[in-house]
Amino acid sequence: MKKVNLLLVLVMIAALALSACGGGSSKLKIGLVTDVGGVNDKSFNQSAWAGVEKAAKEFGWDAQYIESKQPTDYEKNIDQFATENYDVIVTVGFMMGDATAAKAKQYPKIKFAIIDNAYFPTKDSKACDDTAKDCYADGGLKNVTSLMFQEDQVGFLAGVLAGGMSKTGTICSVAGMEIPPVVRFVVGYQNGAKWIKPETNTLNVYVPSFIDPAKGKETGVSMIGQGCDVIFGVGGNTGNGGLLAAKEAGLMGIGVDVDQYLTYAEVKDILLTSAAKNVDVAVYEYLKTVKSGAVKAGINTANVQNGGVGLAPYHDMDSKIPAEVKTKVDEALKGLKDGSIKTGYQP
Repeated sequence: MKKVNLLLVLVMIAALALSACGGGSSKLKIGLVTDVGGVNDKSFNQSAWAGVEKAAKEFGWDAQYIESKQPTDYEKNIDQFATENYDVIVTVGFMMGDATAAKAKQYPKIKFAIIDNAYFPTKDSKACDDTAKDCYADGGLKNVTSLMFQEDQVGFLAGVLAGGMSKTGTICSVAGMEIPPVVRFVVGYQNGAKWIKPETNTLNVYVPSFIDPAKGKETGVSMIGQGCDVIFGVGGNTGNGGLLAAKEAGLMGIGVDVDQYLTYAEVKDILLTSAAKNVDVAVYEYLKTVKSGAVKAGINTANVQNGGVGLAPYHDMDSKIPAEVKTKVDEALKGLKDGSIKTGYQP
């Protein structure tokens, strides 16, 4: 009898100790589903994963990623995390909008965050039709937070710099798929260049892929042949090909999404800057709200006003950029912040 009682006491003590330290119940599982660029794309997906890793390490959570090789992988990759009882799933990119919405409705107890896709009631939408007043509140997406960025603002600043540095008067961009985030970058870039020098000639090509550096390089070479001497690579690995074309021609480039001076060593010495979206910060800040219990469905927007987007340091190019060009970049930033300068992007 004493042995039984002792055993019960030991079990109770163990249970109490387990409860006191959280018993593993507070160790959340965070999953990230990349777009087709992969987690080591030197850009967008890589930055999102860095945000997840930081939160997981700081909060003692488990974190894993799954790479999507093609769009048909999106839903099944989300399913994999869901069936493994993940608490939070982060999906990367506009292209994952429909898949994320469908799975968020299927798994209402899981919290979802999607980067670069906001949901609005529209006719015949797969995510949220026009019978809803708000896709998040009453359109079935009460467990979804959209992490958005005003790419046109940072694109505008990159354009000011490019226009100020161009010797030929022609700047260009090697863009990925023609989707809203990429379009915002391109429109801002072109208008920024014309803001500093109205006579600037702007070239752009949308390549229908984010994972075709060979096509990106070919496109860059073609635009260099048309006089472009500053290339903005705005399309994942496809855009990286454009930056490589600039490098091999001894011209100037501008990176995208992250500070590519730190992630794309092959071209760092020709990078004027990068039009950075602090995706890692946005993901980390979102996960902080998950931890605190303050997470909310809806749209979180990063812009120059809150420091969510901005130009990366000039690094090796700092001494080569004239003071008057830097002053114009600063002037443009001030104008964007106070609203006196508009990027020209129309949704």
